[in-house]
Amino acid sequence: MFTKIGGLFTGPKARWATFAAWIVIAAILTVALPAVGDEERNNAPNLPDNSPSVEAAALLKENFPANTGLPALLVWHREGGLNEQDYGLIIETSRQLADSPLQGQEAGIPLHQLPPPVLQGMASEDGSTLVQPVPFQEGMETEELKESLHKLQDRIRTTAGNDPFAVETGTELSARITGPAGIAVDATDLFLNADFVLLLATVLLVLVLLLLIYRSPILAVIPLIGVGFAYAVTSPLLGWMAREGWIAVDSQAIAIMTVLLFGAGTDYCLFFITRFRQELTKTSDRKTALRHSFQGASGAIAMSGFTVVLSLLALLVAKFGAYQRFAVPFSLSILIMMIASLTLVPALLAIIGRASFFPFIPRTTEEERELAKKKGKTYKPHDPERKMGARIGNLVIAKPWRVVVSCTLVLGLLAAFATQISFTYDLLSSFPKDMPSRQGFETIAKAYTPGELAPVTVIVKDGGAESDLRETLAANAAVDHVGERQVSEIDNAYSSYSVVLDINPYSLEAMSAIPELKEAVAAKLEADGVANAASSVWLAGQTAEQYDTKMVTDRDNAVIIPLVIGLIAVLLLAYLRSITATAYLILTVLLSYAAALGLGWIILHYGFGVEAIQGSIPLYSFVFLIALGEDYNIFMISSIWQKAKVMPLKQAIKEGVAETGGVITSAGLILAATFAVLATMPIQVLVQFGLITAIGVLMDTFIVRPFLVPAITAIVGKAAFWPGRHKTTEQHKAASAE
Repeated sequence: MFTKIGGLFTGPKARWATFAAWIVIAAILTVALPAVGDEERNNAPNLPDNSPSVEAAALLKENFPANTGLPALLVWHREGGLNEQDYGLIIETSRQLADSPLQGQEAGIPLHQLPPPVLQGMASEDGSTLVQPVPFQEGMETEELKESLHKLQDRIRTTAGNDPFAVETGTELSARITGPAGIAVDATDLFLNADFVLLLATVLLVLVLLLLIYRSPILAVIPLIGVGFAYAVTSPLLGWMAREGWIAVDSQAIAIMTVLLFGAGTDYCLFFITRFRQELTKTSDRKTALRHSFQGASGAIAMSGFTVVLSLLALLVAKFGAYQRFAVPFSLSILIMMIASLTLVPALLAIIGRASFFPFIPRTTEEERELAKKKGKTYKPHDPERKMGARIGNLVIAKPWRVVVSCTLVLGLLAAFATQISFTYDLLSSFPKDMPSRQGFETIAKAYTPGELAPVTVIVKDGGAESDLRETLAANAAVDHVGERQVSEIDNAYSSYSVVLDINPYSLEAMSAIPELKEAVAAKLEADGVANAASSVWLAGQTAEQYDTKMVTDRDNAVIIPLVIGLIAVLLLAYLRSITATAYLILTVLLSYAAALGLGWIILHYGFGVEAIQGSIPLYSFVFLIALGEDYNIFMISSIWQKAKVMPLKQAIKEGVAETGGVITSAGLILAATFAVLATMPIQVLVQFGLITAIGVLMDTFIVRPFLVPAITAIVGKAAFWPGRHKTTEQHKAASAE
């Protein structure tokens, strides 16, 4: 069947028809549909609508409209204290905002109408810093918000006669824009042109690695052509889905999708190309070699592709929006790349033929002898036993227990460090230290109570009761002070309190205060006779949102991780028909994943001083490492399974390791390098994800695949096929004859 399918794409006419079909499809989709980058939505919500903080925000908007909106905090600072000229600039800025509001701006505090003593009293205790709130409409598009903030900066520069936004902290007046609005704009700017830069860097890196590994300019270009066509088809399809509102895509998802497509896509191409080169050393007929290559590699490539696709689709059951937004782009890109590696790449190889490997063209033994004879040289056959893959194969079958124990100890020791990982859900900590909104926050944190940047708003439905909850809220150790009780003018059954924490509102300590505050208020309301007290308290604000983010992330981890393991187990069982092999293939990759987290933490924490990694990293890394790690296991174990039909199992293990060693090592290096490109991005969540995933890929490439899995297979022996039976070619023929 596979031989016939391969002929559909590699025949004399079919190869050109296949190539032309890809060109036509890519061209039509590119012209007719929008590119995925044109449909980015970087402000899509991450929390589901029924999250407590989202419900609280809706209640706040409905009953306290004056307290809602998207605030930009304009931070004025001068070491030694703001002077009269500084206050004059602040007053003039306030007047301009009142007389000529920016696009999307809402009414704010009229600082220009306040008496000088009151205005100066709003400054920090040392008089060095003043925060000027500039509220904008909630839900405002990021580009519109960015334009308004840029206009605000231009006004201030014109009025001041210099650029306080370029002044570092010191004796001159400096200005920074922070708060939710400033953070949103800066986060978008971080990815400005990042897609193109990342794409260019990835292409150049893959090209250089392919040239170094295969030393063939043509061969280095073929996988990039396959990946390029896959990207050209994937991008407009995703753009169309996003335009229709079926999916949402953001800059982060596109960045990682690009890396995944080039890394995993190149791997699939190499799997086929390597098989083709092996077949060319056995037969001089290109067509026969291609058919045999398709027969030998297509099953493993398809299985590997479906493993990754289904694993990534499992993210659809996530409640956290960022996880969901990854599912379709990642799975679709891998699916299309898998199809390209089984259609376009064979067609290109059929068109170019042996010249694909120029100048190191593979030849049969007879052709090598003839070539040596023409050159007047003595033909010296290659000794396969001298290759590194053969040496490793000899080791794992000669001393399997020693190999298993050694690998398990190393991976287990590294995995132990994973238990020490600290997590953070602080968005600001993921940004560069020189980002304006982060600088503004740090200025506020030094001059004021840190919680001033993001107060927690407590909303209660007390039926209009006169009970004051300020004392109850202030009793919490994390609270600095509580604002006056505000009663809703829309519905007096609701009242609210602004709670300012005395710690970083984005920290884990602040997040832990959220359930404590809610429980304390509910208990007080119940004591005051309020019915359904527990369901009459809501907490809004960024700290509450981060707490909900942690809860949703923990839930997604508990659901998606077992689901992915289950899906991969089903696929492996269907492909290998062995419970034993399925079990140890999954367990070895899980151990490798835990070790990657541990080593990643060692490098990030002890090497670079990172106090905590982003809370989303474990699930991101898990899905990729489990799926991609099984890719290499599937490719290698397929080779062992096929060889075990015609030779003893230990010999099959030895030759399987030797045969797949080169291609998997090359593929692993390329995949790890492409993920490592993410470490050059300016946002820490991508740096951490890229580093840990690259480490995991390298562990799979150099420890799990060549040593641990084949050594376990050697120890288990024929039981590796259980409950199926290990049959040789002769036994298969006898069974067919019966």
